[in-house]
Amino acid sequence: MMSIDHHGVLDIERWEEIKSDWKPASPIRSSARRPNFLERLAKPFKPIMSLLWPVTMSTPGKPRTTAYLDGLRGFAAFLVYWHHHQLWVHIPTGQGEIFEDGFGFNNKYYLVAFHGIRTFFTGGHYAVSTFFVISGYVLSAKPLSLIHQREYVKLSDNVASALFRRWLRLYLPLIAVTFLYITSWHVFSLWALNAQPKGTWREEVWAWYAEFKNFSFLYNQGGDPWLSYQFHAWSIQLEFKGSVVIYTSLLAFSRLTKNARLGCELVLMFYFMYVVDGWYATMFISGMLLCDLDLLHAKNELPRALLRLKPVKVFIFYHLLAFSIYLGGVPSINADINRMKNSRGWYYLSYLKPQAVFDYKWFYLFWAATFLVASIPRIPWLKRFFETRFCQYLGRISFALYLVHGPVLWTLGDRLYTATGWYQEAETIHIPRWVNALKLPKAGPLGLEMSFLVPHLVLLPFTIWLAEIVTRVIDEPSIRFAQWVYRRLLPRPV
Repeated sequence: MMSIDHHGVLDIERWEEIKSDWKPASPIRSSARRPNFLERLAKPFKPIMSLLWPVTMSTPGKPRTTAYLDGLRGFAAFLVYWHHHQLWVHIPTGQGEIFEDGFGFNNKYYLVAFHGIRTFFTGGHYAVSTFFVISGYVLSAKPLSLIHQREYVKLSDNVASALFRRWLRLYLPLIAVTFLYITSWHVFSLWALNAQPKGTWREEVWAWYAEFKNFSFLYNQGGDPWLSYQFHAWSIQLEFKGSVVIYTSLLAFSRLTKNARLGCELVLMFYFMYVVDGWYATMFISGMLLCDLDLLHAKNELPRALLRLKPVKVFIFYHLLAFSIYLGGVPSINADINRMKNSRGWYYLSYLKPQAVFDYKWFYLFWAATFLVASIPRIPWLKRFFETRFCQYLGRISFALYLVHGPVLWTLGDRLYTATGWYQEAETIHIPRWVNALKLPKAGPLGLEMSFLVPHLVLLPFTIWLAEIVTRVIDEPSIRFAQWVYRRLLPRPV
C-alpha cells in the first residue's frame, strides 16, 4: 500500500511545483534485524529496483488541510485515462455518441450515460475543468497569504520566481515525453494508428520542433490548438495561459482592500465567461477566489453576507455537490446547443449559456468544477476519500499519468484491444498478428465488456508504473532544474 509524504505537493504547489523529498518508510521495530541471504543478494540492485518500481512513502502525522486537492487531482487524472480508453474502443463501433450524448438521446438508454454514473465513464472534461480550478487555487495560495499579511516585497519575489519557472515546469516534461515517443517510431519501427511518421528521424525531430515551438508560445493564434504528437496536451497550453492570468491578477489586486479584491475577482470571472470566450481563465480565477475565501475564513474575516449562511452550510454544500455531479455530466458530443436542448434534463439549462461561449460544455463544467472544489472540504466523508493513500499517490503521479497515458493507449493499448477483438481496418493491415489473438466476448454492460476490461489487467499497472518512472526521472528533475536556473540567475547577496 502506498502512502503520502507529509510535506505534500500543495504545500509547494504541486502540478505547479513539486520536490522529491519523500523517503522510504522507516521500520516499525526499533531493533535491528540482520538481512537474510536474498536481501543481501538483492542489495546491489536496489538502485535499479527503486527506479523500476515506486517506493512506499511514509505518512507521519495528520494530513495537511489541503491534501484533499492532491487526491482530487489524482482521481481526476484517472478519470481522463478511463475516458480516453472508453472512447478509443467504442467510437469505431459507432457507440461513442452514447457515451457523450445525454441519457435517452435518440431513445438510447444506457447506464453509462445516466446522470452521475456517466462521470465514471466520460468524466474527462469534468476532470480537466477541475484541474484548472485546483491550479487557480494552488497558484494563488502563497501569494494571497502574503497579500493578507501585506508582505508586498515577498509577494513580488514569490510571483517573479513562479512566473519565471512556470513555462519550464509545464513544458519540459512534455518535451521529454513527446521526444521519446516520436523516437520510438523510428528506433523500434513502432506503428500507431494516429501517427504519421516522417521518412527519417531527423525529419521527424525537425517537424516536432517546428510544431512544438508554436504550440508552446503563449500568444500563438494560428494552427491547431493541440499538439499532433500528443493530442491530450491541449490543456497544458491553457494551463500556462491561466497561470499568467493568475499571476497578473494577483499583482494587480495586491494593494486593494479585501472587499475590492473579492469584487474584482468576481468581475474578472464575469468578464471571461459572459463578455469574452475565456472559459479556462474563469476556472483559474474561480480557484483563486475559493482560496481567498478559505484564507479569510481561517482568520474569521469572511464577508458578513457569507457568515450569515453558516447555519445552513451543510445543506448548501451537499446541494452544491449534487449540482456539480449533474452539471459535470453535460452532453459533450459537439458544440451544437440545439443537440443539448434535445437531451433529456438539459432543455431549460441550455438557455443559461452565455452568448460569448462557443463550446457550451465549458460553461456548465465551470460551475461543476467550482462547486466540487468548494464542497469537498466541507463534506468530511468525501474529503477523507481524497485523502486516502490511493488518491494521494495518484495525485503525486498525476501530471506524468496525464502525459503518458496517451502514448501507451496508442501503442500497447491498441494492440491489446486488437487482440481481444476491438480493431479497425488499419490494424488488420499494419498489425495483423494481433487481430483476435486473444479474442474475448463483448459481453457485459456497455463500457464494462469483458474484452474491454481484460486488457486493463496489463494496461493500468503498466501505465501507472510508467507514470511513476516519468515522475521520478523527468517530472521532478524538471522542477528542480527550473528552480536551479532561477537561483543561478539571481544576483549574489552583498
